Amino acid sequence: MAVPQQRLPIEQVQIQADTRGYEAILTPEALGFLARLHRFAEPRRQQLLQARRDRQARYDAGALPNFRADTVAIREGDWRVAPIPAALQDRRVEITGPVERKMIINALNSGAKVFMADFEDSSAPSFRNQLDGQINLRDAANGSIAYTSPEGKRYQLAGETAVLVVRPRGWHLPERHVLVDGEVMAGALVDFGLFAFHNAHLLHALQRGPYFYLPKLEAMEEATLWDDVMALTENELDLPVGSMKATVLIETLPAVFQMHEILHALRRRVVGLNCGRWDYIFSYLKTLRGHRDRLLPERGQVVMTVPFLKAYSELLIQTCHRRGAFAMGGMAAQIPIKGDEAANEAAMAKVRADKLREVQAGHDGTWVAHPALVPVAQAIFDEYMPGPNQLDKLREDVCVTREQLIAPCAGSISRAGFDNNVEVALRYTAAWLEGLGCVPIHHLMEDAATAEIARAQLWQWLHHGGVEFTDHAPIDFALFDQALASHTHKLRDSLHPGASKADAAAALLSALTHDDQLADFLTLPAYEQL
Repeated sequence: MAVPQQRLPIEQVQIQADTRGYEAILTPEALGFLARLHRFAEPRRQQLLQARRDRQARYDAGALPNFRADTVAIREGDWRVAPIPAALQDRRVEITGPVERKMIINALNSGAKVFMADFEDSSAPSFRNQLDGQINLRDAANGSIAYTSPEGKRYQLAGETAVLVVRPRGWHLPERHVLVDGEVMAGALVDFGLFAFHNAHLLHALQRGPYFYLPKLEAMEEATLWDDVMALTENELDLPVGSMKATVLIETLPAVFQMHEILHALRRRVVGLNCGRWDYIFSYLKTLRGHRDRLLPERGQVVMTVPFLKAYSELLIQTCHRRGAFAMGGMAAQIPIKGDEAANEAAMAKVRADKLREVQAGHDGTWVAHPALVPVAQAIFDEYMPGPNQLDKLREDVCVTREQLIAPCAGSISRAGFDNNVEVALRYTAAWLEGLGCVPIHHLMEDAATAEIARAQLWQWLHHGGVEFTDHAPIDFALFDQALASHTHKLRDSLHPGASKADAAAALLSALTHDDQLADFLTLPAYEQL
């Protein structure tokens, strides 16, 4: 890869926001670095986004995803990824959450092996949220982070903390407040670039990074762009080649057909793949939105034991372990239920069953959304995974076909399931518009991925004719409009997050659901209102 050597004049970087209080993050040197990243990556990013649109148009016209014919040599070749750093050898439990100060401290102190600080699906990307997140992560990286609540409770880091891994936004999301040469920057490069610029040297010296989670990839070429961006960054920041490490979320349907290729593209830096289950279900819905024969039942029935998700999980384990990379399990979204011991135990039993399935299948670790779930998940992995990982579990018994990966699962749609989709999509969108990206609803921690499932399912059920409830009543727009109006009224008059944005969220959700085309992402039109 040729590394550009030009230095962009700082005058060609524009920040279209109030930057008071963020001078230590938005330094001239940092902005110059962002500009070099943009100039290097933006032309290819736009080509890759166009390739996504072209690919989706083929699916809408009747084509189905498949393994690539031009990369057989990569899939059949004998190669492995680079050695995994000591700090990431044991990842049995990882906790995720937004880049909010108190949450960062609690997550780092939770007892989890890794904390994924999320600029993406669990954060609403207002410019203030993103820059506050950069300050918070800088303080977390150097160990100085602390927080005092309005009630006077003091939060600070414990002696031993989780390893910090950062998830920037996906390639598709813009950061409209940062312009280079008049062009809006990719949110991914702003998040990645500022964190790397301010923290990479310290984390490298501590042998704790810099480490990243890469979201929403659809093809090996998108992974190659990330690899080149990291190579450029290592060059610019005078870091050893390969010192940056990445875990890739396999959370799109096209990507599951290119897991070997994605690992190969990032082989100097990749340490594993992750089953991003919720986004994966959303991607299944979105990718196959035009295929009436591939509708899914209500969300509660689309669990990891259904055939197409079981195939996805097992193929990921087999692929990763063949290449010497970790296979990370998915998110447990449950949160503790206070005041109802029976309901709480039922929720924790679901978590234990899910984590038992993962560890017995061969996963090297798993995700939780709440600190209280860390010991629950860890107990299962400690019992069934005595070593730091399961790289020796090759799963040579797995043989997954294209048809298995795209086969819909059986199930039904109840009135309660339909109503829950309306409520979750509305309440999450409203909270997001208020600046919250991680919202507890009915004892589940909902983020953008689960809201995307809800609104994508609603669109499919309503736009494909003949879809019925379990009582054979038709699903139609009159029912949707009625449910949306009812939940909007309830939210507007409640104390729930998002109450002040109930009407704006309802208008957006109504427009997206009635539109003849399923929007690629809820967060793109919502971002215009943030």
